[in-house]
Amino acid sequence: MEFRLTHNNLNVRDLDKSLAFYREAFNLCPVRFYEPEDHAFRIAYLSDGHTPWLLELTYLADHPAAYDLGENEIHLGLSVSDYAAAHALHKSMGCICFENEEMGLYFVEDPDGYWIEVEPA
Repeated sequence: MEFRLTHNNLNVRDLDKSLAFYREAFNLCPVRFYEPEDHAFRIAYLSDGHTPWLLELTYLADHPAAYDLGENEIHLGLSVSDYAAAHALHKSMGCICFENEEMGLYFVEDPDGYWIEVEPA
């Protein structure tokens, strides 16, 4: 029996705002959407175009408030081929929330408060 990672899910307050953020910050693009007939929720699956892993963004129509992320001790991790260019982009976007120069990585915060670790490839 083999298991393979396929996706991670993040619930978001504003799907369009999150889609724009992930496209600008990480070039993650939607590859498919799902919305039931009753419009109770919308799901977008984002891809990096290189790996089979997907980021699932879920908008729940009946949850308009910010999500309680608790201590927010979970995060996504992405590697990037041009670390300096990525750092400059994220700095210009104002989304870098923590840097660890000793470890050679930093974190950005998305519109809902989720952290994404960025490290050199």
